[in-house]
Amino acid sequence: MDDKIISVNNLTRAFRLGDLSVRALRGIDLSIAAGEFVAIRGASGSGKSTLLNILGCLDKPTEGDYRIDGVSTRAMNKNELADIRNRKIGFVFQSYNLLTRTSALENVELPLLYNPAISSRERRERAQRALAAVGLEDRMSHMPNQLSGGQQQRVAIARALVNDPVIVLADEATGNLDTRTSYEVMALFQDLNAGGMTIAFVTHEPDIAALCSRQVILRDGRIMRDEAVAAPGNAAHLLAALPATEDSIESAPQTDH
Repeated sequence: MDDKIISVNNLTRAFRLGDLSVRALRGIDLSIAAGEFVAIRGASGSGKSTLLNILGCLDKPTEGDYRIDGVSTRAMNKNELADIRNRKIGFVFQSYNLLTRTSALENVELPLLYNPAISSRERRERAQRALAAVGLEDRMSHMPNQLSGGQQQRVAIARALVNDPVIVLADEATGNLDTRTSYEVMALFQDLNAGGMTIAFVTHEPDIAALCSRQVILRDGRIMRDEAVAAPGNAAHLLAALPATEDSIESAPQTDH
């Protein structure tokens, strides 16, 4: 049985800029097995965002094949790609992407609204379980502006989990967080991975990538290195080692701007 959740073969993505064709990805080969925690690293312009968009079925390659959970996306139309996104992929973004006038529970319920087979009661119960899984059982009725940045990201993670995806794609998910809160979020990701969740984590931060079990490093649209992390850091231990007097800038709720 093939345990590959992600399989990418000779992937190329070119964009037209006037009369020029610019290749953002140049023959990428990549596979991610079930249960892996993979960091995708690279500087701005390396192609990591383009790759993530294809892995998330938000874009299609110019050439090559992308298979998710054994299913080829090569011939899929926009509606079919949207269905794959909703059923098989959980997204976590840097900016949380929460609806500001909607409670944490309602934000988590959103992906389930597109599945007519799920009743409103089941939708509510699944959202409650997802929020409990990220430690927010006492914040379900809170609005985003009543939550800290770290709590908002936990809501976003719960939303990514509520559909039982085969993989979670995180795009700079600690980019807006201070050190303490970044470790808190990474400890949660490590716990989820220990429970069997497959995660691809896009980051430009080497210290965050060192908390994953494998690193894929891109440069100029190519994979320059793909290697296991010999001894991944433990985010919970790093968090505990921070000075007790260090105050998190995420300790106070965020306000609308």
